[in-house]
Amino acid sequence: MKASTFFIGLVTGVVAGSAAALFSTPQSGSELRSNVKTASSDWKEKLSQVKFQISDLKQSIARLSKETKTEIPQTIDELKQSVQLWQNQTEPIQENLQNEISSIQMAMEELEKSIAKYQKNPSPIN
Repeated sequence: MKASTFFIGLVTGVVAGSAAALFSTPQSGSELRSNVKTASSDWKEKLSQVKFQISDLKQSIARLSKETKTEIPQTIDELKQSVQLWQNQTEPIQENLQNEISSIQMAMEELEKSIAKYQKNPSPIN
């Protein structure tokens, strides 16, 4: 259901209800005409306020949509650049860590060989 159809139905229902309430109350003709004019001007004012608010809402949505179309791609590009910069900055550190790990592994292998060699030929300590 479209919003415009809903609002037209809402306004029609309110007008019809107001008219039924005005015509069903016991009052003189001049009082009735005065009340109808007052109610009519009140409803016209309220309807113009609703139209203004709907127009303002449409403009806000359009502005937000436009900003979103430009800001999201820009933000994604900035994120990509930040990630690339981080990767470039951490690459030497990663290489150093890999070298350190390799050195530790080699030292452990040498230590294991020394321990195995010592266990085969224990020499007495005096």
